Amino acid sequence: MNMRTRDLRKRLMIKFKDEDGLDYGGLAREWLYLLSHEMLNPYYGLFQYSREDVYTLEVNPASSINPEHMSYFHFVGRIVGMAVFHGHYIDAGFTLPFYKQLLGRSCTVDDMGAVDPEMHSSLKWILENDVSGVIDDHTFSIEHNSFGKTHEHELIPGGKAIKVTEDNKSQYVDLYVQWKLKNGAEAQAAALQKGFFEIVPKSLLSAFDEKELELIICGLGRVDVDDWRTNTRLKGCTVDHQIVRWFWQAVEEFEMEKRARLLQFVTGSSRVPISGFAALRGSSTGTSGPRLFTIHLVSEMSNNSLPKAHTCFNRLDLPVYESFEILREKLTIAIEETAGFNME
Repeated sequence: MNMRTRDLRKRLMIKFKDEDGLDYGGLAREWLYLLSHEMLNPYYGLFQYSREDVYTLEVNPASSINPEHMSYFHFVGRIVGMAVFHGHYIDAGFTLPFYKQLLGRSCTVDDMGAVDPEMHSSLKWILENDVSGVIDDHTFSIEHNSFGKTHEHELIPGGKAIKVTEDNKSQYVDLYVQWKLKNGAEAQAAALQKGFFEIVPKSLLSAFDEKELELIICGLGRVDVDDWRTNTRLKGCTVDHQIVRWFWQAVEEFEMEKRARLLQFVTGSSRVPISGFAALRGSSTGTSGPRLFTIHLVSEMSNNSLPKAHTCFNRLDLPVYESFEILREKLTIAIEETAGFNME
């Protein structure tokens, strides 16, 4: 936060305390992965899940429980901006209205569908039908829950005494949508936006819509195994080698979360570039460009060893395991139980 923005645009060089790893891109990806998991964790009260059944994030309007919350949102904005500027990804997903607001564009009733489908249907019904005598109990005042307490919010001054009618229903829906999607968190969103555009000039994003901005910030969340296999380089083996076939068999059997963790173990990020696996980045020296995911069969490694990852080069070293079950077990231990960077 004390650094000049022009310095934050310089090449990232990350070093983890008490570890020997050299950063050629992989450590920076790992750093952003770990940092995004912490700073976006709803436990800290800055963000909350938009719904109980969908883990997309939105700004928590009650974040002021932390007296320093505005500086934290400014910090988050800078980190997200740095990830975009340096071609990395944040390992979390926000609601589409969040990206729309980040671009400075107004939200509509259609944007409610991504946040609250049931309320979206109700509001659409109000707009498309005559509500005379149907919603007499509706006023320009709504109740919401915050930290276990019910609060009342008037959409306009004196809204508690103003009933929703056929004549004013459009105004009611518009005000409800703006309140629901901004959720009383305009100041927090503005602080985050300020930090973001300190790193990424706003003019560079003017051509993008909210879905494209989501891909720029988060990459692709779903791992396409066919695309992965097609854009994998083999070293010390061929596509027909038993170890390679077992590796892909294991990937096919993994659930989506485990595939993402495997990808994170090898590349430093669980996200896939917008253009797919063909665009995976490796060393950030500026000369190597995209670097394909690589399976390297190392016959000199003990067949009791765990797989070894080289995140700066998107390379996975595999011993010659004796069976599929052993390969799957060792791969699982490696991606679930190990952490840290060391020199060979």
